[in-house]
Amino acid sequence: MNTLTGNYDLTDAVSYHYDKFPPTNLEFEKLIRPLASASEALARYDQMLAGMHNSEILLAPLRRQEAVVSSRIEGTVSTLDEVLRYEADQGDDGDIMPLAHYRTEAMEVFLYHNAMRRAQAAMQDGTPISDWFLRSIHKVLLGFGRGALQAPGKYKDEQNYLVDRTRRKVLFLPISPEHLPLGMEKLFAFMKNDNHEALIRTALTHIEFEALHPFKDGNGRIGRMLITLMLWNMGKISAPHLYISGYLEERRDEYIERMRDVSRSGAWTEWVVFFLNALEEQAKYNLRIAEEIAALYENMKDQFRAILSSKWSITALDFIFSRPVFRNNSFTLKSEIPKPTAARFTRVLVENQLLTTLEPAAGRRPALFAFEPLLEIVRA
Repeated sequence: MNTLTGNYDLTDAVSYHYDKFPPTNLEFEKLIRPLASASEALARYDQMLAGMHNSEILLAPLRRQEAVVSSRIEGTVSTLDEVLRYEADQGDDGDIMPLAHYRTEAMEVFLYHNAMRRAQAAMQDGTPISDWFLRSIHKVLLGFGRGALQAPGKYKDEQNYLVDRTRRKVLFLPISPEHLPLGMEKLFAFMKNDNHEALIRTALTHIEFEALHPFKDGNGRIGRMLITLMLWNMGKISAPHLYISGYLEERRDEYIERMRDVSRSGAWTEWVVFFLNALEEQAKYNLRIAEEIAALYENMKDQFRAILSSKWSITALDFIFSRPVFRNNSFTLKSEIPKPTAARFTRVLVENQLLTTLEPAAGRRPALFAFEPLLEIVRA
């Protein structure tokens, strides 16, 4: 939240921990067990990732679901199905367009997904996590909709606040704008310093970024993106497909209180333990979901080959896994399957109840299809 409008209670507000980062009071003996458990769970999950046929295709829907959950923590409520429909109606030229017949919330969640995808592409091209990198992601995240009015890609120039709107209470006062440049400088220096183990460094980076709250809006979402990107950048996961927003949403009140306790009483160790537990539990959950998706893919390979009887059957399967809600014209254009063959595929897959028709073709508007077997796994 940028500025306070109306009467808010500041009685219990916690202020930023000036001159206390990076912490010097970590109790490492309390971190040994949770660090070992989180590392083991993460390694098992990454082994699954590394052995996948193509994790970028198979786990693409998980990124959309992460966008939904991470945005929901901030009060932007949409559904996976709504976001996938919105994506299906985007143009085929790669440009992101606001669409009037969709709710603003769906657009904003899709922008989160797009910002994460852009960040991954930039890092694959060698771009380091830096001041410019974060501001560029932020500019994509707030590309249009309500966020476009919140200075996309620019750091805050006035004091912002973390508030409980329901109770009209200020929970946290982040660092002031005049101290932000030095705060960000310290944060980036810490991220490059390998004195701390990678998972601990990620935990401390996340909490410090949220305490700095450098942007007018979008700080929570950018901060949670950073978790995945840092773990990937430091080689803890072989692909950027670990998401912990589900755990944080389930424990939202504790998540906020743990962050407040860092500034209020220097509870850095307790925060790191909480974060490591989140990593462990989400790695286990992500492993189960990834295994279900991989098993579904193997099962569908045989069915698609038998039903479609074509050299293009696996190409069709890969497209449908990466875009489980799609318009018929996109299937033809983006899968590169010959148009008559693609048309036959969708008809046969519907007849065999592997695709569900969400909207029949009407005039110049192509039919809209969904691949429910995959969506049922990801929605869980």
